[in-house]
Formats: sequence, structure tokens, C-alpha cells
Amino acid sequence: MIDASLLVVAGLVLIVMVAAFSRRTGVASPLILLVVGAAVGFLPFVPPVAVPHEWILDGVLPVLLYATAVNLPTTDFRRNIAPITGLSVVLVVLSTAATGGLLALLFPELDLFAAFALGAIVSPTDAVAATAIARRLGLPERTVTVLEGESLVNDASALVLLRACTAAATAGTVDLLGIGGSFVVSVLLAIAIGLVAGWITAQVRARLSDPVLTTTISFVVPFVAFVPAERLGASGVLATVVAGLVTGARGARIFDASQRVSDHTNWRTVQFVLEHAVFLVMGLELKPLVTDLAHGAGTITQAVGVGLLVVLGLLVVRAAYVAAELPLLRRWERRALHRADALDQRAERLEAYDPEDDRKAERKDRAERNLAQRRADLAFLQANGLSWRGAAVVSWSGMRGVVTLAAAQSLPDDFPGRPLLVLVAFTVAVVTLLGFGSTLPFVIRVLHVRGTDRQARRDEVRELLDQINRSSLRVLDDRELRRVNGAEPDPHVVDSLRKRYGYRADEDDGADEPRDDDAVRDQFLVLRRRMRQAARDELLDARSVGTFSSRAIRTAQEILDLSDAREDRIADQL
Repeated sequence: MIDASLLVVAGLVLIVMVAAFSRRTGVASPLILLVVGAAVGFLPFVPPVAVPHEWILDGVLPVLLYATAVNLPTTDFRRNIAPITGLSVVLVVLSTAATGGLLALLFPELDLFAAFALGAIVSPTDAVAATAIARRLGLPERTVTVLEGESLVNDASALVLLRACTAAATAGTVDLLGIGGSFVVSVLLAIAIGLVAGWITAQVRARLSDPVLTTTISFVVPFVAFVPAERLGASGVLATVVAGLVTGARGARIFDASQRVSDHTNWRTVQFVLEHAVFLVMGLELKPLVTDLAHGAGTITQAVGVGLLVVLGLLVVRAAYVAAELPLLRRWERRALHRADALDQRAERLEAYDPEDDRKAERKDRAERNLAQRRADLAFLQANGLSWRGAAVVSWSGMRGVVTLAAAQSLPDDFPGRPLLVLVAFTVAVVTLLGFGSTLPFVIRVLHVRGTDRQARRDEVRELLDQINRSSLRVLDDRELRRVNGAEPDPHVVDSLRKRYGYRADEDDGADEPRDDDAVRDQFLVLRRRMRQAARDELLDARSVGTFSSRAIRTAQEILDLSDAREDRIADQL
């Protein structure tokens, strides 16, 4: 028998090797690890692997969801709230009902609520597999956001339904009104807890300068939201997602550059290890599941056959729902686009309005910002309209994964037909991951679904960086803003800063780098700090208004953060 610690080390090495192989071949690494894990699990010298479901649902899942949510732009989430809500709530309920009904027909002796429990288990899509494949294939950013948002929120819907169905199967009765009421309360309470947890932890981290301390707190944030929500009967998953969204939005404004760079690296590492480890463990757990079924009711053939039928049913339900939702979303978007003329007229009135005092001038600024955001939203809808091709990709992206398997294993040991239901859920996860995941590239190529080409993305980033640089250079062009301690700065300082921000100085100036003088160095540092703040403010304005894509915003922020963090380290050493 192999020692467990050696198995862990071997697993980590295997993850790195598979990830490197995946980047060379283009095959999604989660799918490779799933197959490799299943093959290794059946080797005679490998001990049975059975990870407690609490470790996944209460330990790994909050971290993975938080890591995804903290990087999901709130502007994109807000713009796609309608399709995300439909897929993550309405479709989950329909999938649960359809799957439960199918199982009730196939197994009349099975408790009805047990059948619906399995329906809730297989209803949520996997956040890791779908978005990893979608991003690698260069899908439109809106499609990726919808898939990502769906898989973040539908876990909460499915787990709440599973809790209700499990309780009903145990008690033998069900209160539909009570389930509906508890669902609403669970969602509202989870949102409130997530908002509070995200806001408080972000404020605390913004007041700490030690990167070790801020990193430690960042690792605790998912559980700060998850644990209280679960203890109060709310959805810990949804609370964690909300906390991640709040942290991502607040962090862009109040965290310093070095903290954002550190967070980005640390969370990418944690997310990489946990995501891949989960799929490897899924494969390793196949052997214990088969063994459990051999000692229970049903056969492996029966479980696999039922699983295939469930996969077919889920695909039909998902495709039917997306096909029915698409015209409704198109109609809503057309109505929104018809308001463009009214917004233009309002913009003209605002531009002509001359405020009488500072208070009214501030109200005008807020109104102009709100109007700019609404017009940017309309421009986004016009440039990224929904199509049947994109809907087909969304329909084919219903992969199930870690949540499905962990939720199935969380069923009580005395639950009716537990071994059969667990293996059915595992079959659904494996078939959808391997079947839909491996064929998704082919579907995308056949449908000719493509996102923005690389050159267009580069041009957008350059345009945004130019806009940011122009904003920072206004500090040097404004007589009042460039004064340091009431005096004009040294010309060498001004010229050096113009060069650093990508603009040529006037040929007549001929200035070099600032002289090695304390007063001149202080002027340089003060003006550079003002320019960096002006650049940051311009980026935040572009982020909140939404005039640029989230990809361009994210790229520009990474460039600014890396530059600022490097300059801060150099300044600290002087």
C-alpha cells in the first residue's frame, strides 16, 4: 500500500505535469486529470480514496467560488443579471423537477423526494470546467460571463433545494409554501451576510500594510461569509459569492498596487491547485463508489444506464429553456435599445444645464455619470447581442462536476437508494465533463462562434492606456496641480515624468533624469504620486461607467499595478 502523504505529493506532481501537457496540446487539463485519476484509482497498490464530502462542500467549494467571484467584474455581472438569474434559478428548478420525475418513472419503488433530491444534485453546472474551456477557446466575453455567473449562483439554488428534498424524504412530508419561503429568506440573508463580510474585510485589509497579514485575511474571507450564513440557515455558497464580488469591486479602489499583485498571484496558485486536485480526486473516488454499489441495491450497469438517461434529460431541458429564454431576452434588449434617443436628449439637456452652486454641480456630475453608464450599457448590448449560435454553445456547456459529486456523497447513509443515487450522480458528472467538455471545441468551430480577435483586444487596451496616460499628464499641464510646496517643480522633473508616461518632451528642453538632489527627488516623488492617482482615478471611472470591456480594464489594471508595485519597491530601498 502507498503511504497517503506520498500519494498527495505524487498527485501534485501529476497536476503540474498534466497542466503543462494541456497547454501544449490544448486539451482541458480537468478532463485529463479525471481520466487519469479513474485509471490510477483501480490500480491494486493504490489505496481507496474517499474524501469526506464536508471537506469539499465546506472547505474547498467556498474557496473556489470566492476565487472566481473576486475576479468577475461586477459591471459584467450586472449587465447579464437576467440570463444569469434565469439559468441559475429557474433552470435549476426545472432540471430538478424533470430529473426527479424521470427517476420516479424508472424506479416506482423509489421515494419521490429522494428522486427530487438527485435532481437537485445534478442540476448545478460546474464553474471550473465550463469557464476554463470557454476562455481557452476564445468565446465572446459575454458568453463566458453568463456561464461563469450561472455556475457561481446555481450552486446555492441547488443546495437549498437539496436540503429541502432531503428533509422531506426523511420526514415523508413536504411543505411547498415553507420551502418557497425558506428559499427566499435563505437568499436574502445570504446576500446581506456576503455584503457585510466583503465590505468589512476589505476595509480591514485596506488599513494594513503588511502583505503577510493582508494575504492571511484574504484566505479567511470565504469562510467569514460561508460559516455564519450556514449557521443561520442561509446559503453559505451565495454569501461567499457576494463577498467575492464585493471584495473585487472594493479592492480595485482601496487596495494598494502591491496588495492586488500579491492577491492575484496567491489566489491563482490556490485556485489552480484546488481546481485540478478536485478533478483528480473525482477520478480516484470511482473505485470506492463501485465497491459501495456492489454491496447495495442495483448494479453498475443500471446506474450507468440511468445516468445516461439523466444526462439526455438534462440536455433536453437545458436546450429547451435556453431556446425559450432567448427571444424573451432579445425582446427586452430591443426595448432597452429603443431608449437610446431619450438618453441622447437627456444628455443634451444636462450639457446645457448650468448649475448655480456646488451642490447642484455635484448632482449634475452624478447624473452625467449615471447617464454615461446607461449609454455604455446600451452600447454593450448593441455590440454583444445574443444570437442562436451563442445560445447553442450555452446549451452544450452544461457540464457537471465537483458540486454534483460532493452533494451526492452528503446524502445520509440511511437515505433511500443512496449507493445507486451516488453512482448515478457520478455518471452524470463524468459523462457531461468528458462528453460535452471534449466536444465543445468542435461545436464552437462548427457554429463559428468567436470572440474579439487578439489585435482588436490589443488596440482597445492601447486606447485605454492612452486615455489613462493623458489623464495623468494633465497633472503636469495644470499649473496648480504641478506645484509642489507652492513652487514650480524643476524642469528636469517634469520632463522625466513625461518620458516615463510614454510622451516625448519638447525638443528644446533637452532634460535628462532628475538630478541626485533631495529637493528634486521629493518633487519627483510628489508629482509621480499625483500622476499615479490621476491614472488610477481615470481607470476606476472607465471601470464604473463600462465604456471599455472588462478584459481591457483587467489588463490595464494589471499593467498599472505591476508598474506601481515595482516603483514602490524601488522607492522603499532608496
